[in-house]
Amino acid sequence: MRLFVCVLFCLLFCSPVLAAPAQVRLSSTIGPIDAGIVPLLAKKYEEKTGVKIIFEGAGTGATLKKAQTGEFDMVMVHARKLEDAFITDGYGVDRRDVMYNDFVILGPPDDPAKIKGLKSATGAFGQIAAAKAPFVTRGDQSGTHVKEMEVWEKAGLKPEGGWYMRFADGKLGNKATTKYADGKKAYTLMDRATYLTLKKEIALAPLVEGDTALLNYIAVIAVNPAKFTKVNAAGAKAFMDWLVSAEAQDIIKTFGVDIYGEALFFPNAKK
Repeated sequence: MRLFVCVLFCLLFCSPVLAAPAQVRLSSTIGPIDAGIVPLLAKKYEEKTGVKIIFEGAGTGATLKKAQTGEFDMVMVHARKLEDAFITDGYGVDRRDVMYNDFVILGPPDDPAKIKGLKSATGAFGQIAAAKAPFVTRGDQSGTHVKEMEVWEKAGLKPEGGWYMRFADGKLGNKATTKYADGKKAYTLMDRATYLTLKKEIALAPLVEGDTALLNYIAVIAVNPAKFTKVNAAGAKAFMDWLVSAEAQDIIKTFGVDIYGEALFFPNAKK
């Protein structure tokens, strides 16, 4: 009888703990996945805790829409306007900066718009538009596309015409978009990590870089458990806590140096 009571007690009171999700579902912008930093961080975290990070990639706009279904516990994104709207609309909480890199304007070796060496992204876009030089856009409300449109807006231009080409499969991500632009011998705005992982395969090269307007901040946001009670809020918080810890930030700081000779991302967590 005593044994029966003990078993019953554990079933009633211990099983919720045992049944706690041993995984965290992450909806992530595709760039950090393609670059390899998300898979590495997920692997290191699982080795440390036993908790598996299940991640899916898409453009930031699509990433946030997927999270609005309640099927994910957290997101990793890089478009502040879209992030703020996600939080304001009640879908996200506890935004945290994790890392950053920058965007560059890639172009063909012959540089028909003569933008090489310019320090202003808006000035470069103005010359590309004036020359009607081929330009490829993802056009999919990804973080990369949002940043590109910010630059066009600051330049006071609305790109249109045959020279401005939308990559029909932009949702496939930055690598696919860059390869498409390379095939078209076109300019495009791209994050540096994507370029570094492809530079041996393409002729396009960074022609404009270093403008602070092109900084690319990547953050994580927890899906609001008050809106979706089934989310693994505790698991998401624990993973987010680790991402901003010294251990994870050191992993980010050195990622890619051994292969590309420079870091693909820079740690950016607030202390």
